[in-house]
Amino acid sequence: MTDSTPPPMPDFPPPQEPVVKKNHTNAIVIGAAAAVIAAIVTTGIIVVQSTDNDSKQATTTAASESSAPEEDAVTAVAEEPEPTYAEVDADSFTIKLRTTERQCFGSAGCNMTVEPDLTLLVDSADLDPDAVYEITYEIRGDESGPVIETAELSDQTSLNYTPSLISTSSASKKISVEITDVVTQG
Repeated sequence: MTDSTPPPMPDFPPPQEPVVKKNHTNAIVIGAAAAVIAAIVTTGIIVVQSTDNDSKQATTTAASESSAPEEDAVTAVAEEPEPTYAEVDADSFTIKLRTTERQCFGSAGCNMTVEPDLTLLVDSADLDPDAVYEITYEIRGDESGPVIETAELSDQTSLNYTPSLISTSSASKKISVEITDVVTQG
């Protein structure tokens, strides 16, 4: 006889396949990043195309208004006029001497330290901001002869110079100064 009893039940339930929850967060982040990148690229393309169209229109307009050959019109639009600056020479300045130190020895004369006091006679805004102007001047009245010095004017208003030491033969000796040359560098 056969036993018709069912087999005994196991002590634990049969294994179930785990339910995997799909995390859509990564997909959302990647999709958003792709959308932002696409928007940036599209904006860049539109800006570049509109810039190209504006320059083509300006060139076309200049060419149609001019009776000169087309090459001249393109060159005229492409080149901006260079700024013009004032010509600077010795007549562009006045100069005086400012005495900063003086020591006299009776009839033996004086030792003095003098500095140039320059006045620019043209508007400083008309000067080339990138140029350096070397202003050479001659001081007369020193007992050993004329003293030649140079001051530099840069950045349209910055003056650099070295004070001069002068020895006069007497306390009443007059000293004078004159600009002899201006050289533009740069």
